[in-house]
Amino acid sequence: MAKYLLLKHYRGAPARSNCVPMEQWTPQEVSAHVQYMRNFAARLQQSGEFIDGQALAPKGTWVRYHGDGRPPVADGPFAETKDLITGWTVIDVDSHEHALEPAGQLSAAPGAGREPIHEWPELRPLLPEPPTLTQ
Repeated sequence: MAKYLLLKHYRGAPARSNCVPMEQWTPQEVSAHVQYMRNFAARLQQSGEFIDGQALAPKGTWVRYHGDGRPPVADGPFAETKDLITGWTVIDVDSHEHALEPAGQLSAAPGAGREPIHEWPELRPLLPEPPTLTQ
């Protein structure tokens, strides 16, 4: 089995065909989208392929180690993940080809007008184990 990360992008991915920002959706459209995502996770749980998944809050903070044990907080001018990534799912499937199927299902999540948003989730394999240095 191989683990994959499915990243849902807000910006930075190829253009979607239904690109109305979620802030402009009706409450019913948001509810339909959230229910689709719950059903998506439930199907993966039933097949034993779901590891974890979460929607992300729009707020975030950049933090960097300063060297004296107190991390300073900085926020910009960077390409910020909070502006790019809206959520993620980790799956465990038997092959890359099989991972394409749930990634494609994410693209069908409803958005404005309850029409599929046709987003482009990013499919990334997780390293099976941390890299090591050989001496």
